[in-house]
Amino acid sequence: MPILQIKNLVKSYKEAGGVLEGVSLDVERGEVVVILGPSGCGKSTLLRCVNGLESIQGGEIYLDGELISNRVKDMHLIRQRIGMVFQSYDLFPNMTVLQNVLLGPIKAQKRDKAQVAEQAKKLLERVGLLDKINSYPKELSGGQKQRVAIVRALCMNPEVLLFDEVTAALDPEMVREVLDVMMDLAKEGRTMLIVTHQLEFARAVADRIVFIDQGVIVEEAAPEQFFTAPKTERAKNFLDAFKFEKRVNYAEGI
Repeated sequence: MPILQIKNLVKSYKEAGGVLEGVSLDVERGEVVVILGPSGCGKSTLLRCVNGLESIQGGEIYLDGELISNRVKDMHLIRQRIGMVFQSYDLFPNMTVLQNVLLGPIKAQKRDKAQVAEQAKKLLERVGLLDKINSYPKELSGGQKQRVAIVRALCMNPEVLLFDEVTAALDPEMVREVLDVMMDLAKEGRTMLIVTHQLEFARAVADRIVFIDQGVIVEEAAPEQFFTAPKTERAKNFLDAFKFEKRVNYAEGI
């Protein structure tokens, strides 16, 4: 059984109308699925629905065979099993790195502080931030803040990790350090859904590419197939646009 099952998911807003129109997606345990698509196509909304941050108007979401969609009263428990990392970090400015990481496991999961602190230190060392354990967010670079956010999610021991454009707010030189951490997580068999515009990273990390446009899945394929021989005209146009943008940026020295 897939660890995550999304069946005929419908999400709409009164003002904007439909955002997701019957999306169905299975994610296997240990699989890395990268979701691509143009801005406004519903990629981030899909992750937010999975994590319970958005209500849905139709369809069902299952985690390890258990129905989790629209279970408002239990959502705090479900979010402990589905970790999410945002592009905005969302670290508490008045807390140190260690305090930010410990808050969820201790308050939400009622775990032993000493045991969680030991886990946190190992994870911070792994991402090269053990020396920042007593620093405050204002003392960190964007890349360091994002790595702390990833450690915070990992410390909850989630079954699935969601990454929503986690490098979008970073300077180019900081992107690499965050992507390296995510690559390591993929290599150790973490189940991940990743929304990104970093196409080279997507090609390297994904087991499967899911391309969304106008609220529906247009194409699913292995990375090499998607990037070298996409089946749909819409996916071809999407990739061509990125190739053109890359050439323009190179010509302008960006």
